[in-house]
Amino acid sequence: MSAEALAFPLRREPALLRSFMLAALMHGLLVAILLVGVRFQSRPPVTVEVELWEATPPQPAPEVKPEPPAPPPPKVEEPPKPAPKPDIAVQKKPEPKPKPKPKAEPPKRDRDFEKRMREQLAMEQKAVEQQNEVRKERELKALIAKREADARTKALATWTDKIRAKIRGNITLPRDIPGNPEAVFEVALLPTGEVLPGSVKQTRSSGHPAYDEAVYRAILKASPLPKPDNPALFDRRLELRFRPLDK
Repeated sequence: MSAEALAFPLRREPALLRSFMLAALMHGLLVAILLVGVRFQSRPPVTVEVELWEATPPQPAPEVKPEPPAPPPPKVEEPPKPAPKPDIAVQKKPEPKPKPKPKAEPPKRDRDFEKRMREQLAMEQKAVEQQNEVRKERELKALIAKREADARTKALATWTDKIRAKIRGNITLPRDIPGNPEAVFEVALLPTGEVLPGSVKQTRSSGHPAYDEAVYRAILKASPLPKPDNPALFDRRLELRFRPLDK
C-alpha cells in the first residue's frame, strides 16, 4: 500500500470516495490475476524428469616414476699384483680326518640271532670243506692205486713176456699143427726163479697132444726162469699161455 492508504484514518471524509475506488481497482486486479492463474493451471502439466547421479570421485593421477639414472661406466680394475713368495715355505698341517660315527648296536635279540647264524654257516662251511677234503683224498688214493695197478700190470706183463720168451726157445714144435691153438699152464716158482718139481700143471689143452707135451718139456728145461726187475712184483704162482705162432 501507499503511504496515503496507511494515513487514511488521519484524512478527512471527502477522501473516502477515492479510497473506495482504489480498493475496487485493487480487487479487480486480484480477480484478473486469479483468472489468469486458473487458466494457466488448466493446461496439462509438463513432466520434467530429473536424474540424480552421484558424482564419481576424481581418480588419482597416475604416479609418474622418475627414470632411473644411467649406470656409471664400469671401473677397470687393475690385475692384482702377485703376492711376494715367502723365503721359507710354511707347510700346512694336514687336517684331521673326521672320525667315523659309531654304528648303532643292534638289539640283543638280533645280535644273538646273527651270532647263531654265523656259527651255523661256519659249521656248514667246515663240513663242506671236510667232505671236499675226503673226496679229494679218495680221488687221489684211487688215482694212485690205479697208477700203481697199471704199473704193476705192465711190469708183470714184461716179466711174463721174458719167461715165455725163454720157454719158447726150448719148444720143439711138432709138424702139421692145425691153426694156432692155445695151451695154458700153471707154474709154481721159487724166489730164485727155479720151477718147483711137480708144480707144472696144464689147465687147458691146445687140442694137439704133441704140442702140449712139447710146451711142458720146455718149461722144465727153461728153469730157472727170469726174475722180475722189481722183487716186490714176484709172484710164486704164474699162469702162462702159449700159441704155436706166437713170437
